[in-house]
Amino acid sequence: MKNEIFIDFMKRVEENFEPYKQEFVLGRIVLEHKSQYKVMTIQGEWMCEISGKFHYLAGKVSDYPSVGDWVILKERKGEDKGLIEKILPRTSKFSRKKAGPETEEQIVAANIDDLIIVSSLNSDLNLRRIERYLILAWESGANPILVLSKSDLCEDVADKVDEVDAIAMGVPIIPISVKTGMGMKQLQEILKPGRTSALVGSSGVGKSTLINELLGAEKQIVQEIREDDNKGKHTTTFRELFFLDNGSCIIDTPGMREIQLWESQEGMASGFGDVESLFEQCKFRNCSHHKEPGCAVRQAIKDGDLTDERFQSYLKLQRELAYLDRKSDKKAQSEERKKWKKISQSANAPRR
Repeated sequence: MKNEIFIDFMKRVEENFEPYKQEFVLGRIVLEHKSQYKVMTIQGEWMCEISGKFHYLAGKVSDYPSVGDWVILKERKGEDKGLIEKILPRTSKFSRKKAGPETEEQIVAANIDDLIIVSSLNSDLNLRRIERYLILAWESGANPILVLSKSDLCEDVADKVDEVDAIAMGVPIIPISVKTGMGMKQLQEILKPGRTSALVGSSGVGKSTLINELLGAEKQIVQEIREDDNKGKHTTTFRELFFLDNGSCIIDTPGMREIQLWESQEGMASGFGDVESLFEQCKFRNCSHHKEPGCAVRQAIKDGDLTDERFQSYLKLQRELAYLDRKSDKKAQSEERKKWKKISQSANAPRR
């Protein structure tokens, strides 16, 4: 069954693979663990490493394969192993800034059609965190979908959905409960044959439980929620792609403690369209939205059409992006110099 689904997915990248098919094998990354990759091919699953040439030419973290990537492989005969020689062009990618002080892009999942943002409907529901996920989702090129899990633990589901809807900018919202079955049929209708989805969210929101339910098997370890704070325990430790019986794929990802933005200006425009549309209505073009007369933003807050918390969140995210841009510009210049140095060294190396 898995092979049949994989063959159907291959049709989407046949044209890009055409120049390589005489010498190489096409594969898709299904699991990434340190320097090892499990790759699905038409011949089954192989354990692969990147080739020396690939490693030499890679300039940054995002140049390396991620789960969901389509890759060109050199077969190691008789070993069910291969070397990754090249990544085919990505149609979409969900990225964030890598955790820590470095200004690096971390690709969480590649070539996804739908990005399913999971947030728990218990005391851990956080609108500001959802805003961050939505911004990165709009930037990814995938269709965002909000899944509000553990609805059986919530006494006011409709009110919580309304709160989320106020910041969702038209994104579909599906409250679900694996225990009661609420919303599961609606979610399964989104996971259509030939499409790849990715689950993202904080630790303990129920992604592993949801994966097990969709697969109809205990593939992911699940732990009960903690009694002291009603939060789930972190279980998934690496990203993995699964094939569902209906002909779709879904990528499970570890819970994110930090969700830092990465190149998200377009995502800001989509995620905060309600805020940015108010700027055009201000009396003064250079309005700082603080105390100026005729400020549409302050009027919207006063009228209850916009919450001050949402506006402050917008300002905070813009400051974060501006800081990231300043750091990225310096890093990009350094990486460009390193890239051309490598190319020059390779071109001038003596031929054997």
